[in-house]
Amino acid sequence: MTLSVDSGRPLDRRVNSNSRPISIVVPTYRRDSVLIATIGHLLELDPAPAEILVVDQTERHQETIEYTLWNWEAAGAIRLVRLVEPSITRAMNLGLCEAKQTSVLFVDDDIVPEPGLLEMHWRALERTGAALVAGRVIQPWDEGKDFSKRGSFHFASMQAGWICEFMGGNFTVRREIALKLGGFDEQFVGVAYNFEAEFAYRLCQAGHQIFYEPAACVHHLKVSEGGTRTFGDHLRSFRPNHAVGAYYFILRTWSGWQSFVRFLSRPLKAIATRHHLHRPWWIPPTLVAEFSGMAWAVVLAAQGPRYLSSSKGAEGRGSSD
Repeated sequence: MTLSVDSGRPLDRRVNSNSRPISIVVPTYRRDSVLIATIGHLLELDPAPAEILVVDQTERHQETIEYTLWNWEAAGAIRLVRLVEPSITRAMNLGLCEAKQTSVLFVDDDIVPEPGLLEMHWRALERTGAALVAGRVIQPWDEGKDFSKRGSFHFASMQAGWICEFMGGNFTVRREIALKLGGFDEQFVGVAYNFEAEFAYRLCQAGHQIFYEPAACVHHLKVSEGGTRTFGDHLRSFRPNHAVGAYYFILRTWSGWQSFVRFLSRPLKAIATRHHLHRPWWIPPTLVAEFSGMAWAVVLAAQGPRYLSSSKGAEGRGSSD
């Protein structure tokens, strides 16, 4: 089915036996032209996904963007789900519940995927039996770099293997396993920093494994507007939206005195940067953000995690195509 969008570029949506039983979920917030470009790239993947689900948290798009999204949805190229109150983890949980396939590939809304993205995720799932496959994420500053001689693991490296973490902008998870774990903790607020680490912790604690597949690659554009950038730069803000997730993660994965030291030492580490060395006037705002985030995290941890209930997961589950 050929789709003509307002950009005038025909996009070929291949819905046939060559598609893979994977749902692609794109959570998006306050992104316009880059969202359209990202979806356009995903529509051109060959083999194609069984479906592309866009979880849209944007209050109002530009008229041309709304028209393009509506056209794609009317043509059956995407499914569009609206979420009124923005939340990264809630949007991902909604995508997890709405997805119709046995595996779900989550990607950011400002990426350029390499042509083999979906196929490489699928092959890694089949070959390794992993519960989660983490893909390669090349940031703008990582383009052209060689990480083969780096001592520690890097998400732009070319070395495949078993790991204990993943990045939220390019990973595939087996839907049934994710639902049994309760999905993603919606107590991760603001930029939801470390929500991936907390989910990976629960996944591994339950006896599952994470495999890193560098051939499943995306180039992250890191667009300056929209998404988590809506909350500003963590180095230049007194708001706790960036810090709270780090403290909440420590509290949720508490392991005695080591966690105690990490919790109390984080404010000092937050200001021990080159940025603060050259701009010391940002030290007070950063400390305000850190201590506010610390207090907020304590309140959130006292309330307990907000996972998907088993009944909610069952209601959101559709049949496999």
